[in-house]
Amino acid sequence: MKFFDPLNSEFKPGIRLIDCFSNCFSFHIFRKNLDYHFKSHIQQLDNLAIKSSNTPSNAFMITDTSVKNNVATSIAHLHVYNLPIVKTLHHAVNITSTKAEFFTIRCGINQAMCLQNISKIVVVTNSIHMARKIFNTSSHSLQKQAALILNDLRAFFNHYHENTIEFCKCPSKYEWKLHKCVDIETKSFNLTLLFPNKNS
Repeated sequence: MKFFDPLNSEFKPGIRLIDCFSNCFSFHIFRKNLDYHFKSHIQQLDNLAIKSSNTPSNAFMITDTSVKNNVATSIAHLHVYNLPIVKTLHHAVNITSTKAEFFTIRCGINQAMCLQNISKIVVVTNSIHMARKIFNTSSHSLQKQAALILNDLRAFFNHYHENTIEFCKCPSKYEWKLHKCVDIETKSFNLTLLFPNKNS
């Protein structure tokens, strides 16, 4: 398949990120249909947000994507101690929601890693399955983009052996306050196309 690069070092057994830095990344999955798990998960998200806001070395990011009238709107809010919230907005025409979600996560991670003295990145998303694709070593259509993220994460983990990244699932329907703000902003944004009959 054209999107699979078997020679890329990020996919070679033994030197892949999942082989060398398996303790540097983690996923926190929401268990639906269990009310007490829901409450516990929301409380964990609240605690993560509070801890991050009080820790200068933490970057706390919330992402969301919406597709309306064939236009994908992707927004990421980056919260860092004692700094204004950094909002990133992207639009794409004629793109699948999965690609838009992956792109949003990729851009948010890249932006967080560009900040100085950040040792922990927390990504809150309702698209945890897209975040998992970053570390999926089997062939898939987003593998080239995943290789770029893996390369950046390798540099991040190599910079300091205790650097970490966490991915937390937050379904939109449960309306956790910080994710709800991003979700509303994503869905309410209306982009007027100058040439609506042409593909971007």
